[in-house]
This record gives sequence, structure tokens and C-alpha cells, in this order.
Amino acid sequence: MEALRVWRASSNLLGFAVSRAAAAATASAGRAHRLHIRCCSPAAAATTKPPQDRRRRSASSSSTSDRDSIRAIRLKKVEELREKGYEPYAYKWDRTHTTKELQETYAHLEDGQVCTEAAVSIAGRIVARRAFGKLVFMTVRDDSGTIQLYCEKESLTEEQFEQLKAFIDIGDILGASGSIKKTEKGELSVYVNCFEILTKSLLPLPDKYHGLTDVDKRYRQRYIDMIANPEVADVFRTRAKVVSEIRKTMESFGFIEVETPVLQGAAGGAEARPFITHHNSLQRDLYLRIATELHLKRMLVGGLEKVYEIGRIFRNEGISTRHNPEFTTIEMYEAYSDYESMMNLAEEIVSRCAMATLGKLKVDYQGTEISLERPWRRETMHRLVEEATGVDFNSFGDIESAKNAATGLLGIKTESHENTSLQACSSVGHVLNEVFETVVESTLVQPTFVLDYPVEISPLAKPHRRHAGLTERFELFICGREIGNAFSELTDPIDQRSRFENQIKQHNAKRAAMGKKVKSAEGKGDDDDEYSYEVSLDEDFLTSLEYGMPPASGMGLGIDRLVMLLTNSASIRDVIAFPVLKLQQ
Repeated sequence: MEALRVWRASSNLLGFAVSRAAAAATASAGRAHRLHIRCCSPAAAATTKPPQDRRRRSASSSSTSDRDSIRAIRLKKVEELREKGYEPYAYKWDRTHTTKELQETYAHLEDGQVCTEAAVSIAGRIVARRAFGKLVFMTVRDDSGTIQLYCEKESLTEEQFEQLKAFIDIGDILGASGSIKKTEKGELSVYVNCFEILTKSLLPLPDKYHGLTDVDKRYRQRYIDMIANPEVADVFRTRAKVVSEIRKTMESFGFIEVETPVLQGAAGGAEARPFITHHNSLQRDLYLRIATELHLKRMLVGGLEKVYEIGRIFRNEGISTRHNPEFTTIEMYEAYSDYESMMNLAEEIVSRCAMATLGKLKVDYQGTEISLERPWRRETMHRLVEEATGVDFNSFGDIESAKNAATGLLGIKTESHENTSLQACSSVGHVLNEVFETVVESTLVQPTFVLDYPVEISPLAKPHRRHAGLTERFELFICGREIGNAFSELTDPIDQRSRFENQIKQHNAKRAAMGKKVKSAEGKGDDDDEYSYEVSLDEDFLTSLEYGMPPASGMGLGIDRLVMLLTNSASIRDVIAFPVLKLQQ
């Protein structure tokens, strides 16, 4: 590209001072309210050597002192523009094209050709700028791409050209109008005949050569991340496509989207530590939802047979590359179906999202090829643990034997946190789950449905129709991560109440075994304070079941983790625009 694509922290202070003096000396009254520079007729540009100070770039240009000085200079520019009658923060700009549309429409032009009959108008952020004597090249970027602005001195007065050089900085948002030209070097350009400063940038953009490399700053100031790294915006475009495709898929199967409360009187539908808030007028504590499940099931009781919700979930737990305290899921429930139906639907949703975003079912994730071609592997939890360890947990008649076997398998030391967690297990099913999560989960790279979980860890799932002590439940794993969780839903109100009561007892036992811990100021791992909250029954949900809920299946899918897979993102923070972070020190 003819415009040298370099990020410049600001216009040179000396050049600005000189140009201000020149502009002030030739200023005239009765200017138009908006700053318009008109450039017409092509001419050969003189190539003069750029000033020496323009070629120099200090390694400390992004330091606080330089940042403050640049801001002060640009504030002076804003002040001077207003003194001259120009408003540097416009109300609107009428565009005829995006940069991508121009690139596609006029790609056929020959090198050096000018399309004088074209009248185009674009707008975007200036991301590169270079003056070559009588020519100024600028690169403007909008949501769709970039294009070059081509401005000639011969079409301007001395004052106008000096204004062009004095007031435009990297980072400013400009509107520009003119014809279309392809330069001798083949660069499609807007041959500018007028432009307007739409937004004057006060702070310098990151240096292009060093970029925005501070990961914490990238997450904390995502807007800078998106400017400095345009590919970041593609992640969020893909995310939008995924959500849109999920909705299309659900609607194609006859599901209705509903909305359920974020503030709830009881935290139910999952075992997770909730956020607690207080409603002043009602004088009661409320919980930010940890799942949408129980309210969606109430909709089934009310007569809607296929419902879903895409919503934000809040869990007051640890932060990691896989976990954010708030995240997005879709939960869906279908009357008169079982968990086999949900396996088929999970395959349909994920494969459709892959085709919509990537156009293929082979996904490269962090150097590993993932095949989403159907059917996906289906295997029971017991069988997977036995394959990995050689131990059949069905053979244990008592919990102590299961704990002893698990201790040996996991190599747990007596005084370790892991041993405390293992000893807090209240059933063989809990021990089996501990071994599965530690040994098996990370090995499930290709899509795998893990079936038939123990009843002790599945309080909302229907008992397995053939195997006592198990439930009709599956979890979907891809790349060693849980993507989905589904059941044949429990509809017996008496059994459901008993399960909830047992869950509360188990939680309280673990709470006592783990002991009350106080987090350090920095916070620790995901398991700190894991059981230090109280669990209560959702009596209204239990009442709704007594009115009768039809046989049904339900599933929750993690949208953030699905987007991670489809965008090859290593951390959940890469796919959430503004993730929760620690306070800056």
C-alpha cells in the first residue's frame, strides 16, 4: 500500500506549531462551519524527503508523560478548530459505500486509472498517514476493511494543505468524499475532494510494530484491542453468527424463545455458589440466577411444549481460561422426548454453527483437528473410567473401598486439598465423578457424549429405565471441555423433593468437611469457598411439578465454549468482550 502503514503516536509537535502559525496568518472570516479540504484533478506528486523527526520513533512513546503531552497537543487542536468555527465532533456523515464495497466495486480499474464519474463518500478511523511533499496519503478503516485516501496539494491553497497536515492525527475519525483512483502501484484510493473531521481523537493508538501486547490491558480495554488488532473483532462477528444460527436452528424445530428472571428468590437448577443482592423496597435478598432450568420447566407445566432461552448465567466462583463469573448458555426443553432426542439436537446445533461460521466440519483447535462429522461417540461414564484406570466402580459395595481405590489411582497425599475433597464424597457415585473429572475429562478431545451419570450427582435427572443407581443424563465434551449437559427430566414431584433434600444434606456435609475458609485478597483457585454458601429448596418449583409436568428432555449448551472452539480461542476471555478481571493494583 502506498500509504506507509505505521501507527504514529501523534503529529509532530514542531510541525503542528509551524502549521498553526501559517494557518493563523492566512485565516479569513466567513468560513463554512465544517472543515472541508477540497482536492481535485490528478497530478504527479513531488517526493520530498520526510522530516528527520518524523522518521524517529522513541521506544518510550507510549509512556504516561508522552501520552499526556500528546493529549495536551490534541486538546489544543480541538480548541483551535472551534476558534476557527469548525466542530471536531460531528453529528452525522452520509456514506455511499463501505470500504469493502469500494474495493469490490472498483477492483477492475487499471493501474493509474481515475474514475472521475464516480462520486463516493466513506467514513472511518485514520490508521496510517504519510506526507510526501505535495501528496498526503491516509488509510481509513471502517467495520468492513480499509482503503487509501489520496490528497493532492495542487488542488488546495497553501493554507488548506497546511490545515490538512496540522489537524489530522492517527486515530481521528474522518468522513471523505471524492472520486475513485487506482494508483500506478495498484492501490485503490478515494481521490479526495472534501473531508470532515467527524471525531477528534485525543489519545494515541498503540504503536503498530509493538502493538497491544499487554494481555490484561487487552481484556480491560477491549476497544483499544479491537483497534490495534482488527482480527479481534472477527471473533465477535463469529460469536454473533453462532447465536444467530442457534436461534435459526431452534426455530426450525418449532421451539419458542422465552425469557425468565435473572433475579430469583432461590438459586436452583445447578450446584454453584450464587451472587447475592438485596432488594430495598421488598426488603429481601435475591440471587442472580445460576441456571435458567427451573423457570423453563415451569413453562412446560404451563403448556408450552418446546421452549428455550439464550441468557446470561452468574456463578460466584473462580476465574480461569475456562471460567468467567458471568457466561452465556442456551437451555432448551422439549415435552414428550428423552435424552436421546437431546443428543441428536446437540449434534445438529453444533454442526450447523460450524457450517455457518467455517463452512466445514473439520475444526482446527490449538493445533488439533476436531471432526464434528456425525455421529459422535457415545459412552457411559463407568465404561470411560474403567478404560482409563482398569477399575470397575460398579464392583464396589461400599464407599470406603471406592475412596481407597480412588486415592491410589489419583496419587493423592493424605494432607492435600484433593484428599479433603475426596473424603467429603458421600457416595460411590461422587467418588466415581471425582475420578472421571481428574483422569478422563481432559482426554475427551473428539466430540463425546458421556452417558448415564450416578443418581447422587444428578438431582434433576430421571432414573435410568434399565440401570439402578444411574440416571438418563449425558454431558457433551469436546477438546476436554464440557460443552453441554442434558437429562431425561425428572417429573415425579415426590422424588424431586427427596433428591433436593438429599442434595442439601450432601452440600452441608461437604461444607462441614471442607471447613470455612477465608479468601486472601488476591483470591485463590476455583475451589476456594466452594461450599461456604447455603442451599435452600425452591418450593414454588416443587409446587409446579405437583400440577404435572409432561415427560420431557432438557439440555444446556455453553455458548462461550462453543465460540472458543469455532474461533480457535484458547481462553474464554477471548470470546467475551468484557470479561471480569481482578482490580488493578
